[in-house]
Amino acid sequence: MNGEKNHGRAATTLATPHSESLRLAAVADLHCTKASKGKLRTLFARMAEDADVILFPGDLTDYGLPEEARVLAHELKEVRGIPMIGVLGNHDFHSDRQEEVKSILLAETGMRILDGDSLEVKSVGFTGVKGFMGGFDNRMLQAWGEPGIKVIVHEAMEESLKLETGLARLKTRHRIVLLHYAPVRATVVGEPPEIHPFLGSSRLEEALHRHRATAVFHGHAHYGSPDGTTSDGIPVFNVALPLLKRRSPQRPPYRKVELPLRVDHAK
Repeated sequence: MNGEKNHGRAATTLATPHSESLRLAAVADLHCTKASKGKLRTLFARMAEDADVILFPGDLTDYGLPEEARVLAHELKEVRGIPMIGVLGNHDFHSDRQEEVKSILLAETGMRILDGDSLEVKSVGFTGVKGFMGGFDNRMLQAWGEPGIKVIVHEAMEESLKLETGLARLKTRHRIVLLHYAPVRATVVGEPPEIHPFLGSSRLEEALHRHRATAVFHGHAHYGSPDGTTSDGIPVFNVALPLLKRRSPQRPPYRKVELPLRVDHAK
């Protein structure tokens, strides 16, 4: 782990000591409301000082309302010239106005909200989807029984297929994935076991392995754990704002990760 830079959290470094790196700063579950005006600006300013790309893995708003998105855009107005990438969370879908939320954030801040699509920043690939529930490992929900159960499983499979499509498009050395729901059980540990099936799905993990994602950022599990790995060793970071506040109350609540871009063998 690196020491802090400026106001930021200690960085998880996937780079070597002598490499050019891309600095990522991530936080999820902002749950921005109309009353959030003036409350997030300092956090975003510190993230901008400490990162080359800012990531927002879902629940950007509390009720998925356009007026909430406008408040969030106002809070982000000082962040200029830094790519911002996000996915929507379950709260962002609540009012069935998610397309308006996406449009406002793109038009007013330049934030790209991913939903199976992909993009590149400085030769690093990014893709993402919301994800869905269904449980983990051998306790994962199966498409058996009532129609409602089959609908849940179908939704989880559709999200996994979208994620796989996004990953398949990326031909970059690094492939960073944004989700809202967790792809592994490890980062929901700390939540009541009874609700684990509602916090993510192992179906998301399959696409990560097939296309060798570099790292995954998600939220949703406010009382989960900040660090985990897939069964194949891919780092998974839970960056839910309430979790980061509780775990490191003396630090700004975001996760910083550094990715190597180029190794300088002359140093």
